Amino acid sequence: MRRLLTAALAGIAAGVVLATAAAAQAPIDAGELAPVDVFEVSGLIDAVMVDEIAKAIDRAVDGDAQALILQMNTRGAVVSRGDMARLAERIHAAPVPIAIWVGPSGARAYGLPAQLLAVADVTGMAPGTRIGRMGTPLTVPGATIDFGQATAELRTATLGFQEARRLGALKLATSDEGVPVLRNMVFALDGLTVGDTALSTVVERLDSDGTVIRDATTVRFSKLGALPRLLHTVASPPVAYLLITIGLALLIFEFFTAGVGVAGLVGAVSTILGSYGLGALPTRGWAIAVLILAMVALAVDVQVGIPRFWTGVGLVLFAVASWSLFPSVDGATLRPSWITLITGIGGTALAFIVGMPSMVRTRFATPTIGREWMVGAMATAVEAIDPEGIVRLGDATWRARTNRATPIPAGASARVVAIDGITLEVEPEQGAARDYRERRSTSGDPHE
Repeated sequence: MRRLLTAALAGIAAGVVLATAAAAQAPIDAGELAPVDVFEVSGLIDAVMVDEIAKAIDRAVDGDAQALILQMNTRGAVVSRGDMARLAERIHAAPVPIAIWVGPSGARAYGLPAQLLAVADVTGMAPGTRIGRMGTPLTVPGATIDFGQATAELRTATLGFQEARRLGALKLATSDEGVPVLRNMVFALDGLTVGDTALSTVVERLDSDGTVIRDATTVRFSKLGALPRLLHTVASPPVAYLLITIGLALLIFEFFTAGVGVAGLVGAVSTILGSYGLGALPTRGWAIAVLILAMVALAVDVQVGIPRFWTGVGLVLFAVASWSLFPSVDGATLRPSWITLITGIGGTALAFIVGMPSMVRTRFATPTIGREWMVGAMATAVEAIDPEGIVRLGDATWRARTNRATPIPAGASARVVAIDGITLEVEPEQGAARDYRERRSTSGDPHE
């Protein structure tokens, strides 16, 4: 009896051990792993982007993420070296492991942002990407900007994935194919130990046919919010340049069409956003002054409705300002592309040579075909004509110019004596010639 009892207890104990071992070997689901956060870093790194990267780190810590991947595609930074150094320090000292992936294919990490790869815990590149032109290394407390054998070359040149891998510039050992997509970057983190943190981002399981399937942990993506995205977009050289150009042109158009409408509202908003963008970017002060002077010169001929000398001067000044507006900063070329410059300069030329004079002529013209009947007619001065102003003749308003030294006050009557393009030459009702036709005589005979 005692033997049977002992055997039964031994069997129960063995069953418990086997059940425990089986439970321990049961595969866990990928969803049970701690998530990995991904934040997209795209475009020039400005104050908005620096702030959002810091917030992404805080979200990763507060959300119990096991790592944060910064997906980078940038051609430079427009913040100070001090701001970039503080960002590098924040990345280096982050309580959560931070990886930087330069991708997808075609992405770039140029200028000061390239130095962030030296302070990140894990770095990888997609094929077809490049890093470099980082300039003088930043001074980062507790860290050194070091890319191994590639450090000296990366200061002035750029390297593709294969070169960076060969020279030891990356902190992730990969095959020749690199890290082509973000999913591969998540897989590559599996099994790495960063500080005291062991990363586990992949779970392997067997399919019904015995095939090994690798499931990645949950990936949480985040980008800039609506307002930060707007401000970040506006603070890019091509957008800021086009916005300020469109805004000033529309304001000039609205001013010379004597009204406040949709064009004026759009022009005001564009000018405000463009001014913010120029304020956030490194610019040449003298180029901004030349840009404004160019618009003033272009406006001179708009009021007469015919492109003349000042239109040419304005376009030359505008082209010079467009080319020189943005300098190069820490290896980052900020000048807009040729397509942007051609769009801005060509669009401005078209607007001030063809579009705007035509619109102004339409605004101050009359729908009646043939205007000879207006010579000798009486008009009313809408505003003082001294020597130029606006008169109302019938149901239309016209630009007017007095052909005498005597000004015509607002509300007074004025006689039309000639037409010059879209401008009426007028004279006071009192003190005018005995017969307006005397002024039109070519032979000097008032009775001709």
